[in-house]
Amino acid sequence: MASSVLTLETAKAANISVVENGRYTQTVHDVVVAMRANRRSGTACTKTRGEVRGSNKKLYRQKGTGNARAGERRSPTRVGGGVAHGPKPRDYSKKVSKKTKRIAFRKAFSERIKMTDVLTIPGFSVPDGKTKSFVAAVSAIVSSPKILIIAAAFDEATYLAGRNFAGCLLMTANEVNTEHLLNYRKIIVTADALETLSRRTA
Repeated sequence: MASSVLTLETAKAANISVVENGRYTQTVHDVVVAMRANRRSGTACTKTRGEVRGSNKKLYRQKGTGNARAGERRSPTRVGGGVAHGPKPRDYSKKVSKKTKRIAFRKAFSERIKMTDVLTIPGFSVPDGKTKSFVAAVSAIVSSPKILIIAAAFDEATYLAGRNFAGCLLMTANEVNTEHLLNYRKIIVTADALETLSRRTA
């Protein structure tokens, strides 16, 4: 399948807004950190010495036994005791404005274009729904262990063919995000996805 490298010039011709200077790097970092934080469940929980089961009676007298001083058996220093400064359920989510997300997406996409990691193809489809055919189709375009394919939409057979190929991810132009653009070594964009990407980078 014929493919061509998406350059800054061809991207501008497709009405895709690009960032040509070194600005907005911190914006990309903030957005990716927020996305990863928002995926955290925040359900980790440990019991303190006041929550574990057991008596609060002093184990033995303070002096005269030859042992080190000891209080209750629920102490964090003892097996089966509580956990000191352990995690408790909490909310890790971070809020990022839509404008910040749009700028980060534009910056990340621009950097991948400048690194010549973005290829364009007329279309992508695997009608027979077989993984072997999917791998052959992708290998005919580019050879890379991690590939992101962006299209306006994929048919069910193509999704079926690609779901068992761990080295490739299919994303529509409406769903792809900044983290996706950074996580894959090569990005393949179909012609019908350029219009949506130009709207998202505006």
